[in-house]
Amino acid sequence: MSSFFSKFFKFGSQNMAIDLGTANTLVYVQDRGIVLNEPSVVAIETINGIKRVKAVGDDAKMMMGKTPDNIEAIRPLRDGVIADLDVAEEMIKEFIRKVHGKRTLLRYPEITICVPSGSTSVERRAIRDAASNAGASEVFLILEPMAAAIGADMPVTEPVGSMVVDIGGGTTEVAVLSLNGLAYTTSVRTGGDKMDEAIVSYVRRHHNLLIGESTAERIKKDYGCATVPEDGIGEQVTIKGRDLVNGVPKEITINQAHIAEALSEPIGAIVEGVRIALENTAPELAADIVDQGIVLTGGGALIRGLDKHLMEETGLPVSIAEDPLTCVAMGTGRAMEDPTYRGVLMTA
Repeated sequence: MSSFFSKFFKFGSQNMAIDLGTANTLVYVQDRGIVLNEPSVVAIETINGIKRVKAVGDDAKMMMGKTPDNIEAIRPLRDGVIADLDVAEEMIKEFIRKVHGKRTLLRYPEITICVPSGSTSVERRAIRDAASNAGASEVFLILEPMAAAIGADMPVTEPVGSMVVDIGGGTTEVAVLSLNGLAYTTSVRTGGDKMDEAIVSYVRRHHNLLIGESTAERIKKDYGCATVPEDGIGEQVTIKGRDLVNGVPKEITINQAHIAEALSEPIGAIVEGVRIALENTAPELAADIVDQGIVLTGGGALIRGLDKHLMEETGLPVSIAEDPLTCVAMGTGRAMEDPTYRGVLMTA
């Protein structure tokens, strides 16, 4: 009898794939593609000691660093894994609701979520529980570098070695893939967030100016570069923040060379991760990587000159995936829909 019911419930449901990222969450729905791409931020309001969700996604992101005492904007994921379980659960529920609208009564979808390759079993269980409590009938997990490689159209099912570097908000995943599996993987806990922090601390150290995370992120996206520009200066950037000496708001100007200097440490950590992965790769797979090169995915791939910088450091061809920001979500969705990739899914 129960099987009849589960079939009946599944009849009305659409399976989903979720790229639960530190910075952004993307939702892919079967046969419809990516239907939601919003920041992984939740704003929680406390009234008379009772907490409730005020906003999720874009609306909550606008509030970051600008909230009154009774509202806090929380990012429930840190370093690619869930740091605040209850808030993450609310966020997943809210995103499912946004995708499905009000017709969620007869829907118990299967949900596939990607996890960092370096996550522990406890962290994976947290992700699975959050999705189950948000209404999933079954939860599958897929490793992030695998999803990124499938999304970037790399030959993951064939006996050919390919290397993917997925630079996300919290982690950078470096992996060598072959035959539906990870031949070698390393997870560097450096990503977009660390780059933002590096910009904040650089401006504070050199200019005694305190800027917020959102400002740092905007500077990174618009002017961030991996190497010092050819003329040694690059574009000028105006930054507004609070002067730490006088305590008043002020504005300063820095250039791209300064930003490259600020980013050199997190980018160096990523290069080091790639180097370690190459050192640990089996010789036959290493031979394939010389031909195939390295593919960059994730938001960090959009930093200007990062591909050239990696090419100089490793001596290998480096290319950027077609749409680096959606690679992981597309790959997770494809792995869910396409039976040839079914072997890469894990039940937690």
